[in-house]
Amino acid sequence: MTDYGHPLEFGVFLPPGAEQFGDTLRLAQAADVLGLDLVSIQDHPYNAANLDTWTSLSVIAATTTNVRVFPNVANLPLRPPAVLARAAASLDVISGGRVELGLGAGAFWDAIAAMDGPHRTPAESVEALEEAIAVIRALWTPGRGIRLHGKHYSLSGARPGPFPAHDIGIWLGAYKKRMLRLTGQKADGWLPSSPYAPPQQLKAMNAIIDEAALEAGREPKDIRRIYNIGTEFTAGQLAELALDDGMSGFVLMVNTDDELRTFAEEVAPAVREIVQKERSPKLLWDESTRPKGPAPEADAVYTASGRAMGRQLVGVHNHLREELTKVRSIIKQAVDGTIDVGEARSEINTMTMRQNNWTMGAYCESYCRLVTIHHTLEDTSLYPQLREGDARLGPVLDRLTEEHHVIHEVLERLDAALVATVAEPQKIVQVQEAVDLLTETLLSHLSYEEHELVEPMARIPYHH
Repeated sequence: MTDYGHPLEFGVFLPPGAEQFGDTLRLAQAADVLGLDLVSIQDHPYNAANLDTWTSLSVIAATTTNVRVFPNVANLPLRPPAVLARAAASLDVISGGRVELGLGAGAFWDAIAAMDGPHRTPAESVEALEEAIAVIRALWTPGRGIRLHGKHYSLSGARPGPFPAHDIGIWLGAYKKRMLRLTGQKADGWLPSSPYAPPQQLKAMNAIIDEAALEAGREPKDIRRIYNIGTEFTAGQLAELALDDGMSGFVLMVNTDDELRTFAEEVAPAVREIVQKERSPKLLWDESTRPKGPAPEADAVYTASGRAMGRQLVGVHNHLREELTKVRSIIKQAVDGTIDVGEARSEINTMTMRQNNWTMGAYCESYCRLVTIHHTLEDTSLYPQLREGDARLGPVLDRLTEEHHVIHEVLERLDAALVATVAEPQKIVQVQEAVDLLTETLLSHLSYEEHELVEPMARIPYHH
């Protein structure tokens, strides 16, 4: 299983024909309204029946609001990388950060040569693509005049800019080993098409990308996997591709309104549901192994102060639940970009659940003392008194203390993810995963403690 954990995205691959651009534009606008993420158009500049891809994408970007647009894939031999970098950055600025760059090494060389483009060998085309990526990235990076000397592309003092509104992803259309290795070494994403890379070949192709990424000091999950697909794929098949082969973007080659609507309203939600269910954090403990305390006895005597302590415990837990809701809201703001990760970490670290190695409960004045994972060993804390009052609670209290330690580790994991995201904003996905795990773990623990301790707290004398 190779699920890189990337958020799922869905998009369309629209026809580029000049005579049908009205239909293409309508489909792009429908994709925007229906909540899809991506709109793409192929790039074959030598085909006289097609409109120019960048011109078409510019019109689409100007008449939509949310979808990101990209060439699927840009024909490098006929688009000099320095000009391509400025074109992509310009449209990204104009559209408010809604451009990605699908990039290909070239094909149909006779047709390219007929337009005064180069006629490259396979080895030369990969070499040129690697040089092009360096040129494009250099022109997107603030600095002084750039000097790069390559066999195919060079810069001799060119000044960088304009700068994209967001980090544009460079996604390579790659199939052969050298191209796949280049994807792992240099690219932000892999963009194959199912007719040329059928599902049964993805695992082996991914392995080449991953191996090259590791050799280059990168993590395989740093590379997105976007798959151009036909209408024959079902939601179950796409979910399997996400979970088993790491394909997290699905771009449908679409021609009709019905195909688009079915994909957006039926297929995409179904895939999200299946994948989310499988990705849902698995608890770090087995709930079925939790010890149970003694059943309430018919002649048990409950005191007013004991009942009040139970209510106090539930009140503290409700406060922690409210704080957890706030944590989730803070992280969502960080994901959406309305606050930065440093602010998110600062806010979370001021919360009750982050204090003193995670405070389990607060019992003060006439009812209580703080109960933390350390206090369970102290004479004046709650757990020892419950253990003394009813020895049968021992296994439950031991298990609760063990879970305190686990929750503390989950909180530390969240903090580490926040720290990592300061340097690498794309790792916000790991923060979201840590928050999801905290949610599952903490809510489970609080419910277990309430179920097992509220009743004995009401009948066991508490000495304060």
